[in-house]
Amino acid sequence: MSAAPQPPQRPAVRVTVAQLQVSDDHTANREAVGDAFATASRASADVLVLPEYASGFDARGVGAEHAEPLDGPFVTLLRTRARATGVAVLAGTTLPADGDDPRAVNAVVAVDGSGELVGVYRKVHLYDAFGQRESERLAPGPADAPPLVVEVGGLTFGVLTCYDLRFPESARRLVDAGAQVLVVPAAWASGDLKAMHWRTLAIARAIENTAAVVAVGQAGRGVTGRSLVVAPDGVVGLEMDEQPQVRTVDLDGAALLRVREQNPSLANRRYAVVPVG
Repeated sequence: MSAAPQPPQRPAVRVTVAQLQVSDDHTANREAVGDAFATASRASADVLVLPEYASGFDARGVGAEHAEPLDGPFVTLLRTRARATGVAVLAGTTLPADGDDPRAVNAVVAVDGSGELVGVYRKVHLYDAFGQRESERLAPGPADAPPLVVEVGGLTFGVLTCYDLRFPESARRLVDAGAQVLVVPAAWASGDLKAMHWRTLAIARAIENTAAVVAVGQAGRGVTGRSLVVAPDGVVGLEMDEQPQVRTVDLDGAALLRVREQNPSLANRRYAVVPVG
């Protein structure tokens, strides 16, 4: 059995949630991200969370035409603004696929408050559902890659992306790696029951893992918006509508530990999560 979690270094970790409307204009998107950093800095945030595909998006599908390398303009901007403001950032982007694969990769990058690129998560579960075929344009990340977990302000954040939210084992694997906060950048497609699924699944992942959930969606045509922050007991502390907006919340690490003491379901579990295929 693992050692008991230690209290966070401060009473709360401040998170800025940026529900942006993203277009296929990469320059305009970078300007919007710069504005979100400015808002986060004014709010004295520790970390800024941007949605999936924050570098460039087309509701008809995102592929190689939107891909930028890790040393390209988007990630360079993230690193520059993080270094200037001291605000860490978790952001969805699109990377070139490896080798001769003509597709791209749906990814989330993690940059710390000094501007260092500290991790990349390549989306494992591609959105081949509800009439969509994301795998035609995107290559999946390896299921056995180490989970992306990063420490900010004494709390450990674990990263998954959009459709991953429908797979509880993805969230549990992050929690097994130490995550106390599950971060879900998304461009959750709109449609019948989709907003209800988004909200319900975010709350479920919080309750079953006794973890906070920061689910950040895109605003605009073809996507749901409705970003939300859920406490580890399932209480929704922040919920947005469909419009672009940027809000800041505090995550209480001590309250998270109290929930895990009262509901020790992680300690009581009888099954492990391992990659397959």
